[in-house]
Amino acid sequence: MQNQNAKKQNEQTKLLGQKGEAFVVQWLEQNGFTVLACNYAIKLGEVDIIAGKDDLIVFVEVKTRLKAYFPVSTVVTRSKQQSIIKATRHFVLANRIQNKVLRFDVATVIYDQNKPQLQYIENAFWAA
Repeated sequence: MQNQNAKKQNEQTKLLGQKGEAFVVQWLEQNGFTVLACNYAIKLGEVDIIAGKDDLIVFVEVKTRLKAYFPVSTVVTRSKQQSIIKATRHFVLANRIQNKVLRFDVATVIYDQNKPQLQYIENAFWAA
């Protein structure tokens, strides 16, 4: 029974994350970005959303929660940042991207009473 509850909770968490990512995609598009990829994954890392606008490409980590118990942006640890950076490097090389400004952003989505609230943090971290 406990295993079933954990599985159900994991599925609900995954669905909530997908809902948050879809909300951020819509927000980016409304702000003039073209989404280039979602859930871009390699063995060493993943980027939730990759979007471009003019000479800028943003690599966005999305964190979605039902309640804001603590700043959600704090869960993007240095090790998580490193895995995003590795996936980014792969994406840039695989797509032969040149002469673009690359930026790492974090989008936090809190569903308070089923209404999404977005906090978008530009330049949330840098590749070292």
